Amino acid sequence: MRETANQFVKAGWDVTVVNIARESWELDSGIDLSLLEQVDPQVKIVELPLAREDLETDIRLFDEARALDPNGWVAKLRRRQTETFPEPNFGEWRGDLEQAVLRIHQEHPADLLLASCVPYVNLAAAWKLWEEAQVPYAVDFRDGWSIDVIDGVEAFARDSAEGLWEQKILDHAVSLWVVNDPIAEHYRKRYPEFASRVHVVRNGYDADSSPGRAHNPDPGAGLVFGYLGTVNFTVPHLETVLNAWRAAREKEPLLANARFELRGHLGNGATRGANRHAEVFKEAEADGVVFGGPAAKAEVSSIYASWDAMVLILIGGRYVTSGKVYEYMATGLPIVSAHAAEHDASNVLRGHPLWTGAPGIDEAGLTESFIKAAHMAVETTDEEHAEAMAHADQFTREALMSVAVKNLVEELAK
Repeated sequence: MRETANQFVKAGWDVTVVNIARESWELDSGIDLSLLEQVDPQVKIVELPLAREDLETDIRLFDEARALDPNGWVAKLRRRQTETFPEPNFGEWRGDLEQAVLRIHQEHPADLLLASCVPYVNLAAAWKLWEEAQVPYAVDFRDGWSIDVIDGVEAFARDSAEGLWEQKILDHAVSLWVVNDPIAEHYRKRYPEFASRVHVVRNGYDADSSPGRAHNPDPGAGLVFGYLGTVNFTVPHLETVLNAWRAAREKEPLLANARFELRGHLGNGATRGANRHAEVFKEAEADGVVFGGPAAKAEVSSIYASWDAMVLILIGGRYVTSGKVYEYMATGLPIVSAHAAEHDASNVLRGHPLWTGAPGIDEAGLTESFIKAAHMAVETTDEEHAEAMAHADQFTREALMSVAVKNLVEELAK
């Protein structure tokens, strides 16, 4: 979304971004201020005082009903939220978002609104501005709404409240962006009359996240495998990966003194950093496993530069790509895939010279992948390393988003 705003500025547009307050992001998943530093200074940012009530952890602020029956309080909250818009947690934000875009348009008339989801209640704001002032809008769904990308099934029926909203929104949208071909296929089949307006706009990676150097591993000091990303996979998934890592260290001399470093957000809300995943990481410390917590965007390239191989742990299957797969490729390092074999990340990685393949979430297969990656790390030539980095060049975020913005502007002019 940051790159989208920046590319519109580069294309000569006057850009206003509507967001929630930083304090609200802190309650949810945290915030990386180094990302904000990369927003073009010409972008105007409007922060709304919206926050999720259920994420409040100060019990002194709880009313009697919440204190006495927290589960019942949350259930009533969810029902109330979805009365306004069919989306738990965010539905009640509808009125504030609608009034915000109407106010901005009144002060400085808009030519286009791009609704980036989630939350999907953003669509209500796009619809309101279209209804009141006929301002064209486009939708950036990323992972889609009516498709459950994790389980690969329909998320809701066409005649449900969500289905009616999606149909209404897409009937009048200038364009729809999604992150991969399987999701695009879902929307083209679901709304054949809208098929020509569905576009794949991949996540890509920021060029400054790549270490951009020849790699020189030091097996004597211990190879370092790394994972950078949100820890949103299940505990059994994590345990399978760590069991395979332990087995590989016992089996392969190159890995005997190796370390496995994991960085990223661990959970969200009140459970952030304090859950079963954290306990599993602690239990695996004897196997050279280290969890280092979140990393700022400005640190990413130096973190990658300190590693010798990457471990791509992902949820979902053919409808999920992830954003990290592009960044991982750009390191030019060997990549171990710890995700379903039939995964869109596999489609992206196909052709990468240092990919160990996708054995699925299988302990024996992952054990061999760790061993293979260790050999790749020490045996790869500078030329092979450069070839691996070059494979990712086509996915720089600036290149992808500049084309997407250009095409959207052209569609708007039709």
